[in-house]
Amino acid sequence: MTTPPPGLRERKKRATREALREAALRLAVERGPDRVRVEDIAEAAGVSPRTYNNYFASREQAIVSAVTADREARIAAAVAARPAGVRLADAVTEAVVEQYTNTGEREHRALLLITTRTALRDAFLDTTAGIELPLTAVIAERLRNAEAHPARVLAASVTAAVRIALEGWLRPAGSAETAGSLAAGGLLVPSGSLADQLRAALAPLAPAFDAAEQGGQP
Repeated sequence: MTTPPPGLRERKKRATREALREAALRLAVERGPDRVRVEDIAEAAGVSPRTYNNYFASREQAIVSAVTADREARIAAAVAARPAGVRLADAVTEAVVEQYTNTGEREHRALLLITTRTALRDAFLDTTAGIELPLTAVIAERLRNAEAHPARVLAASVTAAVRIALEGWLRPAGSAETAGSLAAGGLLVPSGSLADQLRAALAPLAPAFDAAEQGGQP
């Protein structure tokens, strides 16, 4: 079944959201996140602050959205695109790793910016919650299970594992120098390979995925 293309109203909403998040990131890079107001972002995107509030709850959410936009949908689509013979645990793991690590220079610069402020880091971590619903749907389809409960449990577990991996990756180093930087400016230094952190966090879920594929309950 082919999904119909979005209508004019939906296209306008998408364009507005894109303009807001791009303006938020550009201004944050130019001025520093703490010197960007919601009113500034709205003006740069050519909309009112009231319209801004229909799309984002804070400036941090808008800045982070420039990096994480549609990632949850891309993860689900990547799982769905894997051949049916691929183990579900492997399909999910590789889709998550791919979408979180296959970033360009623009996204890399934005991530460095995000790690400099606790509020931005927290907003970035909160985006993991969006993974659950799209992933539930695609897992249920792969399991050919009319009841969503097993798929939802698995998807919720993946969401939690991804957040744990990101928290570990963003954890500041334990040196006195880093601790001083943290106190002064909220600097958080990503540690180690994000791909390795994600795979390690997701690995304990593999038996539950295997059981679900074999017809058991996760």
